[in-house]
Amino acid sequence: MKIRYAADKVRYKSMTTAELRESFLISGLFAPGKITLEYCEIERVIVGSAVPAEKPLKLEAGKELAASYFCERREAGVLNIGGPGRVIVDGAVHKMMKLDCVYIGRGSKEVVFESKAGSDPARFYILSYPAHAIFPCARARKADAEPLRLGSQKDANLRTIYKYIHPGGIKSCQLVMGFTVLEKGSVWNTMPAHTHERRTEVYMYFNIEEGASVFHLMGAPDETRHLAMKNGEAVISPMWSIHAGVGTRAYSFCWGMGGENQAFDDMDGVEIKNLK
Repeated sequence: MKIRYAADKVRYKSMTTAELRESFLISGLFAPGKITLEYCEIERVIVGSAVPAEKPLKLEAGKELAASYFCERREAGVLNIGGPGRVIVDGAVHKMMKLDCVYIGRGSKEVVFESKAGSDPARFYILSYPAHAIFPCARARKADAEPLRLGSQKDANLRTIYKYIHPGGIKSCQLVMGFTVLEKGSVWNTMPAHTHERRTEVYMYFNIEEGASVFHLMGAPDETRHLAMKNGEAVISPMWSIHAGVGTRAYSFCWGMGGENQAFDDMDGVEIKNLK
């Protein structure tokens, strides 16, 4: 498991593009036949993936967690962005079609990822935060989530938000998780921008077509930077940073948060005219 130390608000201002990418952007996810995990000091979030190809993959704690098993003191959300598969938690089988999600609660000892077919493997995205309370494991399908449509064609940000793990859906300790799909012809997400002084957010961009890109905007509102994102890459947004983006074509992204609360609308808005 790679350990990632993020830059603070002061050092961030003088960083090169390469340094920004090394500190905030997570690449190398979704490697066939592997579980990939990165541990970040910000909220102690773990971002990762599992792509079981020819054989199942078991989620292990590793020495970095000083735990007997991965979810001994943690909870996790898993979103499948690939082919059909299964997530098996302590013997309970959760069938996972594309865009299905499963919540894994604290105390779950054995977590195994499987694909239905190696030729079309499941691609499991993993987001985990520490948990001080136990909630039951649960699966959600896209059809189970109440879609929230936002934006307009005029602003090029028509999009649908699907909330999976949140107080009105699958219950958790601190994790909030879902995904957003932009319609064709729409390219902007989360604009006007905002920050979360009480939470960290992680975006994982997917459904980015070959030859396209998403330019993720980050940083303090008066000192913004951008990161060019490829399909299947993730980016960490500290409490002081905006998190928005614009693509060369439509795309989707999985969002997840952890911190002081689970209120979806707990955000500090930034007017576009005040961005620099």
